[in-house]
Amino acid sequence: MTPDLIPSVDPLMDTDSLQEITSAPRYVRFGPFHVDRQRQQVYRGSNKLRLQGKVYQVLLVLIYNQGEVVTREQLKRALWPADTHVNYDANVNTTVNKLRQALGESTDKPSYIETIPRRGYSFIGSAEFSDAPFPQETEPAPSGDTPKAGDQSSPASDKASNKWLTLVIVALILTGILLGAGAATLWITHFSPQLRH
Repeated sequence: MTPDLIPSVDPLMDTDSLQEITSAPRYVRFGPFHVDRQRQQVYRGSNKLRLQGKVYQVLLVLIYNQGEVVTREQLKRALWPADTHVNYDANVNTTVNKLRQALGESTDKPSYIETIPRRGYSFIGSAEFSDAPFPQETEPAPSGDTPKAGDQSSPASDKASNKWLTLVIVALILTGILLGAGAATLWITHFSPQLRH
């Protein structure tokens, strides 16, 4: 059996909290996200997110303290050894912002990470824990032809759209030329004899 490979977590947190995190079930699920603690990987549906190092550690600390305020001091101690000399406030802010960005979250309408002014952060989502993998859920396909904000079309469909657009433009230009030539011919044949008289 492979041991859990959890990154070091706050050695100054009370021993019960540390033991709870390291002995917790391997799999965590919240919203469309799945965490495999043994592999230290986070997925949104079937897409793997690039959460590494400190960003991953912050996520775990917040999840395992869901509903509670995790102070900036707790995060500082969880992320950096006591003898590390960094600008802790700026680094905690940057790390939490990277986590929010990876989760597609905004500070205005948080779904998972709430800022508690002058205190810290709180995980406000609902996390589930399991020793067995959660069943894969597919994200529902958008209904109708209207893409959702943030959806990206495939390069193949972009090329097809561009080809059709080009064909329509060329057809309109040719139609204009033919109509112009027809009108000019009509004008010459109809009005030209009258102008000579």
